[in-house]
Amino acid sequence: MKFIFVSGGVVSGLGKGITVSSLALLLKSRGYKVTPTKVDMYFNVDAGTLRPQEHGEVFVTHDGMETDEDLGHYERFVHENLRRENYVTAGQVYGEVIRKERSFEYGGDTVDVIPHVTDEIIRRIKLSGEVNNAEIVIVEYGGTVGEYKNGIFFEAARILKLKYPKDVIHLHVTYLPYLANVGELKSKPAQTSVHVLNSLGIQPDIIVARSEFPIDKKRLDKLALFCNITPDRLFSVPDLNTIYDVPQLFHKPHHHLASTCLKLLGLTSNKHHTIKKWQEMTARINKKYPKDVKIAIVGKYFVTGEYQLADSYVSVIESLRHAASVIGVNVKTTWIDSEELETGKKTLEGFGGIIVPQGWGSRGTEGKLMAAKFARENKIPYLGLCFGMQMATIEFARDVLHLKGANSSEVDPKTKYPVIHVIEDQKEYLAKHQYGGTIRLGAWPCIISPGTVLENCYKKYGNVDNAPWFQPKDSAQAKFKSDKRLIIFERHRHRYEFNNLYKKQFEKAGFIISGTSPDGKLVEAIELKNHPFFIGTQFHPEYISRPLTPHPVFLAFIKAAKSQETSKIN
Repeated sequence: MKFIFVSGGVVSGLGKGITVSSLALLLKSRGYKVTPTKVDMYFNVDAGTLRPQEHGEVFVTHDGMETDEDLGHYERFVHENLRRENYVTAGQVYGEVIRKERSFEYGGDTVDVIPHVTDEIIRRIKLSGEVNNAEIVIVEYGGTVGEYKNGIFFEAARILKLKYPKDVIHLHVTYLPYLANVGELKSKPAQTSVHVLNSLGIQPDIIVARSEFPIDKKRLDKLALFCNITPDRLFSVPDLNTIYDVPQLFHKPHHHLASTCLKLLGLTSNKHHTIKKWQEMTARINKKYPKDVKIAIVGKYFVTGEYQLADSYVSVIESLRHAASVIGVNVKTTWIDSEELETGKKTLEGFGGIIVPQGWGSRGTEGKLMAAKFARENKIPYLGLCFGMQMATIEFARDVLHLKGANSSEVDPKTKYPVIHVIEDQKEYLAKHQYGGTIRLGAWPCIISPGTVLENCYKKYGNVDNAPWFQPKDSAQAKFKSDKRLIIFERHRHRYEFNNLYKKQFEKAGFIISGTSPDGKLVEAIELKNHPFFIGTQFHPEYISRPLTPHPVFLAFIKAAKSQETSKIN
């Protein structure tokens, strides 16, 4: 295997993940089997217990690993299901080293950071390539160079390079800030980040220079000189319209990032490469359409201090973009803090569609219930994702079934009507405070009820090549493929579910159970009669929507929102 390490400098959030995703796409287009791997230096074992406002969205793989949001970008670009081995954390590394020491697997050796921790880091990086049968592994290091906690991981990269000098290269993503008061881009911070990398024993082979504006030749030459790199290995990446434009920027005939990497790794470049489908998709996403569709996203994880961040729901945002480009509309999203709905500071008037995404706990739930009620009563297209499905269920129980105080036992353990309650096998985990990695995770089979709006979504929009929603997690689930009923495999991340004790009462009032587990015990999706579009899914369709295969549920939702906007005009 060959290895490309990708590090960042100056500030976080530069786009290392998009750089890795773009490079993986381009190397794949050359005929190579590529797998991107994310390394986070946190002592969390996975991303499941991290605060979304600080770390961004938790992405879930098909095999049930809770990961950093960059794994979502990787999957969207390479159009493949990645595995739990594609996500490595310091918690995993140190946990395994300690386990081995306690099991006497080091045979009495003094266990130390070097070589035992570095060996474990290298083992996991290699393993991510092996389980994916990869020829090239692209390893993204989280954070920025120079952080105290990162040092041992860079040491592992240095050691791997020392052992296999022809098989390892290092790409450094850095930043040139624009100072408005002097009117120019400044290269000193970028130089400093490379010098810090040098102090760790690593000389980058390639530099990707990020900036607000294109970098002129004078500054590129200066950066190359002081960073000890030839100009042809320096790539300028200014801000672009969308993340999907980045591969095309790296795809220039005489300055091609993939070609440069292959040359440095001693690999041949397939001259018949193409990213035509990607270019066609990007043109659709960038196109300005005659019609706008306004979508309200009612959540509680995007407010941090005085700022609003989209990272907490990045997969939802990208799914809307994918669908809008196919339906032929401009999607305009507005963040609505559910707590501000509760206090009357915000309103849902004027939107063509409403989304209530994932969430946990009691804070802001009344605002989410208000959003579901507004969508139901005013016939506004509604899409409830996981917690959003549960909120729609509770609202229906309260306002249609008149079950006063109905709630989720997560929000109100003493509720008289727990229409949403904990999954039976989760009770033991909760009792023992075993929160990390214990919830219902990954892809699970779902039988779709005939004649439902949900069934129409998948039948109308879902039959595409390599559709991830038709791919089982493992061989144990593969048997369901022979089921004559329409079956999908969608990703989950939840501990609570619809309470089947109330099922008949709900259905009698026009509440449709449109998807269940194969044994019928778990409700996976719901919808409403006599409504243009009102769907709630216990699963997360946003995790497997991709720019080349937009998710059927999002396509149908945007189509309904477009019709809603048109009816308002007429």
